[in-house]
Amino acid sequence: HFSATLDWAMRWVLLIGVPSALALILLAEPILITLFQYGALTSHDVDMSALSLRALSLGLVAFMLIKVLAPGFYAHMDTATPVKIGITAMVANMVMNLMFSLPLMYFWNIGHMGLALATSIAAMLNAGLLMRGLLRARFYQFEPGWKPFALRLLMASASMVVVILWLVPAEAAWYEWRWQHRVLELGLLCGVGVAVYFASLWLLGTRMQHLLAPAPH
Repeated sequence: HFSATLDWAMRWVLLIGVPSALALILLAEPILITLFQYGALTSHDVDMSALSLRALSLGLVAFMLIKVLAPGFYAHMDTATPVKIGITAMVANMVMNLMFSLPLMYFWNIGHMGLALATSIAAMLNAGLLMRGLLRARFYQFEPGWKPFALRLLMASASMVVVILWLVPAEAAWYEWRWQHRVLELGLLCGVGVAVYFASLWLLGTRMQHLLAPAPH
């Protein structure tokens, strides 16, 4: 039952995390303009900040998975393995900080993006090592249905991406609007994106019983 519950939690992480990460990548500039662009923040600042936001968004699913996978060891009284994996990911993060930020800073003056990218890749490494450890220790095994689940997830996410790209106004327009208009436009985009995503999941055959937690044995 533990393995089935962990499998269910992972599916929920992907169900929420994948479209959220895609939305952050697509709407990076509108989000930053709506939240912060009301004075000293220039359009150049927004564009530079959007690079970091997009790089961090790449690791969003991994950040979420770590919160689900690490407790899988704690539940089996293994507190050492997640710590060792965390240290490995931290060292890798420090090395990648130098590998990415220095050349990006030297050639394109976007070293800050390298720091964000290193953080995301380190999170992916952390999540991947946690998953490998759970599988090797036989604490977890994949439940049936992953292939159709992944296909529905990808198709629904693709539908959301297409609709957002079609509807999102040009970046220049966001600078001209007052904060009320920005909030309204961003809220509508997010609302339509969520509606299209879940409607696509439903049309592709996903039902509530597929998303419920497994019954205890």
